[in-house]
Amino acid sequence: MIEGFRLLADHIPATAQKRLIEEVLGLTAEAPFFRPTMPGSGKPMSVQMTNLGPLGWVSDISGYRYERLHPETGRPWPSIPQALLELWRNVSGYDADPQACLVNFYSPTSRLGLHVDADETAKDAPVVSVSLGDRALFRLGGQKRSDSTSSFRLASGDVVVLGGQSRHAFHGIDRIYPGTSRLVPGGGRINLTLRRVTAPQERAGTAPDA
Repeated sequence: MIEGFRLLADHIPATAQKRLIEEVLGLTAEAPFFRPTMPGSGKPMSVQMTNLGPLGWVSDISGYRYERLHPETGRPWPSIPQALLELWRNVSGYDADPQACLVNFYSPTSRLGLHVDADETAKDAPVVSVSLGDRALFRLGGQKRSDSTSSFRLASGDVVVLGGQSRHAFHGIDRIYPGTSRLVPGGGRINLTLRRVTAPQERAGTAPDA
């Protein structure tokens, strides 16, 4: 397994998962899910998404980027829940809080192809990912698309940390296993991805975004 990758199985207890999913879904009333599109082609992705935090990741025909406002409502994103900030502080080993929490909703037919999270300037900050709801088949490769990959299932309450070399590794979701959890109302999987976008002040030499 590539250096810096950690799978924290069953890290979030069932009662905490329930509280977290209720809080996150409550915030989607303020920042509703939208369907991003691929740069260039404008082809819709199979996942729906929204964001929490001072910055939100968006994708459309113009490209990938972070924005302060929801692309459909024009309003700022809701704050990241305290439970997720505490999780980041406990598992990331990083000395600044995340600025973005990408909320992805996977239906039974959703997929996410191999990709690298590369739109952040804080390249030394890990990515912390929380699985809630239906199980998913996660695939992890190396720092080149041609590198061999490993696949394993992620269950509700699992936490993945992509740090070190794995921070720049290709990864994706090959499939969802419908009906394997009752956590998400109506079914499906929600993935919460915590990211630090810009370098902290002491490293960047300028005021941080948050």
